[in-house]
Amino acid sequence: MPILEATRDAFGLLAQGDAALLQIIWISLKTSLIALAIATPVAIAAGYLVAQHAFPGRRIAIWLIQAAMALPTVLIGLLLYLGLSRQGPLGEFRWLFSQPGIVAGQVLIALPVLIAFSLAAIQAADPRLAETAITLGATRLGVMRTVLHDVRFGVMAAVISGFGRVIAEVGCAIMVGGNIEGETRTITTAIALQTSKGEFAQGIALGLVLVAIALAINAVLVLLQGDMQAVRGTS
Repeated sequence: MPILEATRDAFGLLAQGDAALLQIIWISLKTSLIALAIATPVAIAAGYLVAQHAFPGRRIAIWLIQAAMALPTVLIGLLLYLGLSRQGPLGEFRWLFSQPGIVAGQVLIALPVLIAFSLAAIQAADPRLAETAITLGATRLGVMRTVLHDVRFGVMAAVISGFGRVIAEVGCAIMVGGNIEGETRTITTAIALQTSKGEFAQGIALGLVLVAIALAINAVLVLLQGDMQAVRGTS
């Protein structure tokens, strides 16, 4: 099928609101957002602890967090597959080839990104903020709230980057989800399947959706960066 014809058919599927297409998009968004909701509080707390507290092995911890961002998602998927298989330590959950399994994989993929970006944002905060809050009698939780509020744009950028990372990954979703139609088929796994079958229209349509999501994510990042510069300019 010529690429122009496939692209025309792809726009036709999007315009018609193809049910199968919408279901794939919904599964992708649902699993990604649930994974992000689980990973974000843990990652921000971990990033804050590493950024604000000195402890033995801190540099090694930072190095490992940053290195984890480069792990291939297919490797994470393989390890999780082994863990969730019947003989694996997590086999009793029966999450293999299910949406909870995809969410678990996306949580593992998102955590290093969220921690590293949150860590960088918190390290860039003015250290006098925490000192002032302590002087005013704030509790540890109060100090943490003060610091996180100051770096909120950086933390939000971390969350958006994490979302972009999980919704665009394919290796883990295929290995743990199994690409089951109506259950675990996501945008990226559907694109891989349709391409392997030589049916490009749905693959291109889903690719357009993914590009639209990427553009929206980057637009939000640009807006956040603009707000961040505005805040710094007025402070």
